[in-house]
Amino acid sequence: MENFFLKLSVMLVPGMLAVVCHEVSHGYVAWRFGDPTAKMMGRLTLNPIKHIDIIGTLMIFFIGIGWAKPVPVVFENLRNPKRDMIWVAAAGPITNILLATVSAILLRGLMFYGNTASPGSPLAMLVEPLVMMLAFSVYINLLLAIFNMIPVPPLDGGRVLAGLLPSRQAAVLSRIEPYGMILIIVLVFFTNMFSYIISPVLGIGVRLLAGPQSGVVLGVTRLMMH
Repeated sequence: MENFFLKLSVMLVPGMLAVVCHEVSHGYVAWRFGDPTAKMMGRLTLNPIKHIDIIGTLMIFFIGIGWAKPVPVVFENLRNPKRDMIWVAAAGPITNILLATVSAILLRGLMFYGNTASPGSPLAMLVEPLVMMLAFSVYINLLLAIFNMIPVPPLDGGRVLAGLLPSRQAAVLSRIEPYGMILIIVLVFFTNMFSYIISPVLGIGVRLLAGPQSGVVLGVTRLMMH
């Protein structure tokens, strides 16, 4: 039980912020390109109650990645649907990369000042949980960005690819969408895709952003996943 509350305190805020900002960014960019659907439905807000998906939230604790309710986007409302779809889809992963970058910068700074604090001092007691939350934020945001850029619809990478392909090939790719989630589950859980592709790219991203604190990010992540 104590381990559960530790995970809850460390993972909940960065995990929810990652998935909520991901979805809000889709809706915001869609609104800027002509589709007001998300705005009209009150989804352009960081209030997690508007976005929370119970299963997606629980999955953050069990498998280290989660999701929120997708923000509705009517691509036909976009001023240039094929081109603008690329930016709407890419907005989510780009937002996660920005959040990971900010978290990594804050983590580096906090570790520098935290190392000057005396063990057991109020400053040290404050720094430790913040370090763990920022470390997990780097991990979860990078993982969401990488996972969502798998080029299979309905993931963002699939929509970006459909926007880049010629119309005929894009139409063929779009036909995969009804079966896309089944294909993604098979790829992630029944092949070595995570070990050979996602995990190495994630490791590179962590080392690139966190630098000398990459060991902290990976250590906190291992602790949270056990």
